[in-house]
Amino acid sequence: MELESFPLPSNQPLAEAYCLQSDSRIAGLFGGHPSDEGVWQARSAYLREQRDSRVPAESLARVLLDYNRRFGSEGTVAQSIESIAQGASVIVGGQQAGLWTGPLLVIHKAVTIIQAAKHAEARVGQPVVPVFWIAGEDHDWEEANHAYIQADAPRKIAIAHPGGAKTSVSRTKLTAAEMKAALQELAAVLPDTPNKQPMLAMLQATADGSATLTDWFAHVLTHLFGEHGLVLLDADDPALRKLESDMFRTLIERGGELEGAYRQAGAAIRSLGYKVQAESAEGCANLFLFHGNPADGGQERTLLYRREGEFANRRGTVRLTADELIGIAEQAPERLSNNVLTRPLMQDYVLPVLATVLGQGEIAYWAQTSESFRLLGMEMPIIVPRMSFTLVEPHLPKQMDKYSLGFNEVIERYAAKRQAWLDEREEWAIGEKFGKTRAQFEELYAPLIELVSSLEPGLGRLGDTNRERILREIAYLEQRAKDAHERRFDAALRQMDRVAHSLWPGGKPQERVLNAMQLYNQYGVDWIKRLLEAPFEPDGRHRLVYL
Repeated sequence: MELESFPLPSNQPLAEAYCLQSDSRIAGLFGGHPSDEGVWQARSAYLREQRDSRVPAESLARVLLDYNRRFGSEGTVAQSIESIAQGASVIVGGQQAGLWTGPLLVIHKAVTIIQAAKHAEARVGQPVVPVFWIAGEDHDWEEANHAYIQADAPRKIAIAHPGGAKTSVSRTKLTAAEMKAALQELAAVLPDTPNKQPMLAMLQATADGSATLTDWFAHVLTHLFGEHGLVLLDADDPALRKLESDMFRTLIERGGELEGAYRQAGAAIRSLGYKVQAESAEGCANLFLFHGNPADGGQERTLLYRREGEFANRRGTVRLTADELIGIAEQAPERLSNNVLTRPLMQDYVLPVLATVLGQGEIAYWAQTSESFRLLGMEMPIIVPRMSFTLVEPHLPKQMDKYSLGFNEVIERYAAKRQAWLDEREEWAIGEKFGKTRAQFEELYAPLIELVSSLEPGLGRLGDTNRERILREIAYLEQRAKDAHERRFDAALRQMDRVAHSLWPGGKPQERVLNAMQLYNQYGVDWIKRLLEAPFEPDGRHRLVYL
């Protein structure tokens, strides 16, 4: 496999500083860095010492086994779960469920989790299990419901919200017809290849066994990574929620202290010259409550705030005393869920987390939890930056050479590069001639406006309007001429655009847009196996992978 490192522009300076270890001042905001060999043994020893402060391993394993069996996980995954029952630590990373896994970064995160588990196991000399935490509790349907497939340009295939309450993705039911319609659209967009029908058959079979988008996501992840022992966990699994009851009680009882800890960490981040990623609103409990009657279309997920000694949603339509909320935590914990600031604490309570795999945005907001971990007598796990890739298909390098397109030009100045290529082939000097015509027109027309203005002021305004109209018509004709010129090179420009759409679709990193099924259709699962063979690099650098 050919790999090439390439620095991408980052909008997360704090996360970049952590990944590259370029600012020693931020060390106190995080757990140990994975490049430090000593932190693996130290964290492993800590987990053994603190085993009684977490969910019992046997109870956790039973829940995980029941959940993963729903998606046909046997063999390697069952062995992974048995290792957890026997006291193995885990490498965990998570993502919201997405249609057919969502963007490629989900695949990259799963690959990083598996690779990091192997890396860690060699360092601690004990089994380390890869775990994927599906954030099924999230309720942003528009983030989860779609996939982008590359045609001439990225095409969005989406499943509309079925209606009802604004509840979690894991509680939003889908019909067989909705899933079938999405698959039919996928089949129409993808070119015919030897992999197409087997892939579509897999997606249809997994759809048949799915009631929600989270189910479908879990089925596909199991198909892709089950043989590598990747254990799945849904944050909105009611059986898992029962294990979280005690931590929910702690988060409720110590919510005011936790808010102070988040603010303290935020102040420390700002004092070092960085921005806070996830502001904690005043009085925010950092917990969600599912409320309403399930029979009326599902329970709405609403964020809670501490208000006048009670817990209420922003609109004030839900109000609970602390005792009532603690009662829910004890009797019906499935009605509660975490937000981005309490989820790291819950994850560390539920799982024996040796390390967690995070993207750059996640790393930035995890820095805000540093003081909350300390407040609860916990230590932040090792943070492993998610490996980041752009997958370069075999036909692209030749086309890039043909048009002298480097990857940096595609991501930094593609529109200018495309236009320059087109201008080099423009033999009529269209822009120059139209520019000269405009200047001559303005020169000839100015005395006429001066003349009519001296006759009557209103005629001057009419003259200005008339001039602008004529200039617009000249500009329109100029654009039509340029369009005609561009059409002469339509095939070449489409080829250039396909390169750009493949590597940097819609002006964004490939891994944040394109869906895995496009590559599955072209290459089967070989490209995933090749990613799993890539050297584990714990620095978050972006790499080009030539397939």
